[in-house]
Amino acid sequence: MNTGRLLIIEDENLLGAELSRHYQRKGWDVELATSLAAARDILRTRQFDPNLVLSDMNLPDGNALDLMEDLRGQQAYAEWIFLTGYGSVPDSVRALRVGAYEFLEKPCDLPRLDLVMASAARSALAQRRLHDQASHRHRRYTPEAFLGHSGGAAQVRTMLEKLTQVPFSALVIGGETGTGKGLVARILHYGGARSTNPLIELNCAALPRDLLESELFGHEAGAYTGASARHRGLIEQADGGTLFLDEIGEMPLDLQAKLLKVLEDRKFRRLGGEREIQVDVQIVAASNRDLEAMGKQGEFRSDLYHRLSVFRLNLPPLRESKEDLDELVPQFIAEFNAKSGKQVRSVPTDAWRQLRDHDWPGNVRELRNVIERCVLFSDGALLPAQWLQLPGRAAADGASAADCLTIPLDGSMNLDDMDRYIIETAVDRSGGNIVAAARALGTTRETLRYRIRKYGIRVHES
Repeated sequence: MNTGRLLIIEDENLLGAELSRHYQRKGWDVELATSLAAARDILRTRQFDPNLVLSDMNLPDGNALDLMEDLRGQQAYAEWIFLTGYGSVPDSVRALRVGAYEFLEKPCDLPRLDLVMASAARSALAQRRLHDQASHRHRRYTPEAFLGHSGGAAQVRTMLEKLTQVPFSALVIGGETGTGKGLVARILHYGGARSTNPLIELNCAALPRDLLESELFGHEAGAYTGASARHRGLIEQADGGTLFLDEIGEMPLDLQAKLLKVLEDRKFRRLGGEREIQVDVQIVAASNRDLEAMGKQGEFRSDLYHRLSVFRLNLPPLRESKEDLDELVPQFIAEFNAKSGKQVRSVPTDAWRQLRDHDWPGNVRELRNVIERCVLFSDGALLPAQWLQLPGRAAADGASAADCLTIPLDGSMNLDDMDRYIIETAVDRSGGNIVAAARALGTTRETLRYRIRKYGIRVHES
């Protein structure tokens, strides 16, 4: 059984040959070099990618630590173990500083060396797995993962390609619920320079104020009743990486002030803490509400909004880019085929007509839920149109379709989204006539105007 790839760098021929034979018998794929030049040739020209490097410290053509530092970027996930007959303190300190796994003096008996090698091999394997997982996420979350050939989708991809190439500190993603704000946040993280560091996600609407503060900033033991131990907050956990704050418009104003300080000073204190903690965090904020309008109404801190909106990225609703269905539907079918073992291969004409006629108030999330249901209930190669169950196909109680409005109750829209969608639809159907829209909704013109301002709805009179 192959244990892994091992590079031995040793200029003492007898010792090098003995170590090579010993570890070959243990299942290692071994390469032996007697100089730094030979080791470079094996690593670069032959493209040998070792799990472990077992090296003498001082070789005829230089110090092996220099080689390790030169190759750190290329061989970042190999562990280095150094052997030396001259155990100087400066060399040992430097070896550990540059990331060596172990520094051993000659002569080192084989049983002890075997133990160190086995431990280093486990460490190298764990690091390589983490690297492979990060690479997989990096490949999965590229700008091309934002599907669609509409103009809006193309603009989003173009912006994502640019943003993943620059070290931005903060960004605001706007768009209705279900348009893909979480996907965009992952593309920005895994496609950028911080991809190997943490991506921490938090929905600000999911926690009450006290829990939200503790989750964000952490706390010291005894900071409040029940705080029995120190807790590292999400800001601290995201150090070096990205903090994604979804539904940031729901964050209380006093916590917004504390978040602004983190953005400005790159420092914060845990609850009950006395010292400031330095952090380097890239913040991606998202909201389905108009944060700028909320700022003017005093519902969101304008200074925080302007600090967050170093860049702004608005995602288009699906009803404005229905041509994207041609890419999204097959992609979702393939995804749920793989998860459920189904074999759906085509979409009948009637199903396509229903998909294109629907306005998708829940956007891509609603579409994904619909396709999942159809694939799971399918019995063959055709997507079953009867399981689309899209609302509005038949008018209720004899009313015309123009007089009806349907809202999904599958969790894809919250109450504010439903309220906004109803008002937008009524205003649109009335041609921008506020009085007619208010009459249709059974409310007053003043109440309707207030809600239009609250949701930042644009009124275009025809």
